[in-house]
Amino acid sequence: MALKAPRYIWQRADWPKLHFDLAAASPALLRARELQGQVHGMARAIGLPELQSIERELWTHEALATAAIEGEKLELAAVHSSVLRHLGEAGSGPYSRHVDGLVEVMQDASAGFEAPLDADRLCRWQSALFPGGTAGIRRIAIGRFRDHEDPMQIVSGLPGKEVVHYTAPPSATVAHEMDEFLAWFAATRPRPGMPPALDGIARAAIAHLWFETIHPFEDGNGRIGRAIADMVLAQDLGVPTHLYSLSRQLLADRSGYYDALAVAQIGSTDVTGFVQWFAEAFGHACTKSMEVIQSTLEKSRFWALHASSNLNDRQRQLLRRLLDAGDGGFLGGLNVDKYLKMGKSSKATATRDLSDLVQRGLLHTTGQGKALRYYLSVPGWRHGREENDAT
Repeated sequence: MALKAPRYIWQRADWPKLHFDLAAASPALLRARELQGQVHGMARAIGLPELQSIERELWTHEALATAAIEGEKLELAAVHSSVLRHLGEAGSGPYSRHVDGLVEVMQDASAGFEAPLDADRLCRWQSALFPGGTAGIRRIAIGRFRDHEDPMQIVSGLPGKEVVHYTAPPSATVAHEMDEFLAWFAATRPRPGMPPALDGIARAAIAHLWFETIHPFEDGNGRIGRAIADMVLAQDLGVPTHLYSLSRQLLADRSGYYDALAVAQIGSTDVTGFVQWFAEAFGHACTKSMEVIQSTLEKSRFWALHASSNLNDRQRQLLRRLLDAGDGGFLGGLNVDKYLKMGKSSKATATRDLSDLVQRGLLHTTGQGKALRYYLSVPGWRHGREENDAT
């Protein structure tokens, strides 16, 4: 009788000897390295206050994104105030134990990259994600690896029509699986004065895939797996950093992220395809980081150029909204009616505010009458218009 072919990677005889073809993966890894270098080059070119502001923004969006990948929507104000506290800054916003636990895990993974990663630390991370011992109204096992007898499955679909996308190793084998993972993690970490055993970006990809394949906890595996990837990237650089928003990129291509994991988890232990995909995703995250850095620099230059302008609070609030929206962020441009919807003022006051900003050179206009539109005067911004538009 023929043996049944393994369905999942962890059922293969050569599991968990994950490996990849360096020659095949090199183009994606080298491109990711190039983009990573550009991010750090831009970061070095700006002052500390601006850099701190960029890291706050990226970290805030990273926390929102890693939760959103799991279908969880966090309150922006609570995340922002938690990020401020963990960066040692005064935060007066709302406090949430749940949000604070997630931010603390992310901080420990990045800032604590030099400390060993062991089962106890991972269990403490998982406990922090679920301070009440529940996921929604469902009680879950916290602070320990899963131990239930039922299969650990990734399922979608309505009751009675469920589709099983993946089944993880049995709970009885999780402790052994994690021992092997953590031993590999320790053996491959960079050491001062020694050549790296593995490319850092490839190591982050393999660590994430390996952890997600084991799926050791009853809940929280995705968030912890992404924190592990962040920890590997910090180990690779040798410094903690919040300059990337990898989870934000994974959220933007959530279906691609899930597909890449699913394909790798039913394939062979040659995970070249996943390493390539992960390197490309990391490269996209670097590109997004550069966009955030560029946007922050543009805001700083704008306010520095107009530092002497005596603006009222309504005008300052409007300019902040336009700057935050970015080039082309206000589809069709700003008009009086849109401005009225932003705050409480009369039409006459709104028209006066806008005319004053045009006279000061902070805004410029196109069109006339009902077609009159206002645009922020930032060098290089086209606001979605063609080059031959009249200004």
